[in-house]
Amino acid sequence: MAARDGDGWVECSCGSKHWGLHGAAGLLIYRDGAILLQHRAPWVHNGDTWGIPGGARDSHESVIDGAIREAVEETGIDPQQLTPRQTHNDNHGNWSYDTVIAEATSELVAHELNDESHEVRWVLFDDVTRLPLHPSFAKSWRDLRAQLDYLITPR
Repeated sequence: MAARDGDGWVECSCGSKHWGLHGAAGLLIYRDGAILLQHRAPWVHNGDTWGIPGGARDSHESVIDGAIREAVEETGIDPQQLTPRQTHNDNHGNWSYDTVIAEATSELVAHELNDESHEVRWVLFDDVTRLPLHPSFAKSWRDLRAQLDYLITPR
């Protein structure tokens, strides 16, 4: 895969290094009370943890376009089987991670496509915290879960 203009580390004002010169985005895909999680390979940053597919955004990409591109590259999903519903922003000042929350049709199929992940699987909302989560995803999960609960609650 060719290098992208977003690939690179940022020294964040929070004191950490983050991947994505223009920020990063991920796709939280849900259906039937479960989300699609990716088990990251041991060699990647924060490896051997579970999180959502995502990565560095390029300068020309919207948050939604970047999140969907990354998910397609990592899990082979068909974006036509998704409906983006909401976005959650984790803003660190000079860097941010945006999570696009998208509803999947029952036809959506995902699988690990490259050596960045061991496995992808549907995990029930209530079981997410039973897995060793990517640290940043773990910090955001409570807020993301609240957004999911709001989205799926009938009005």
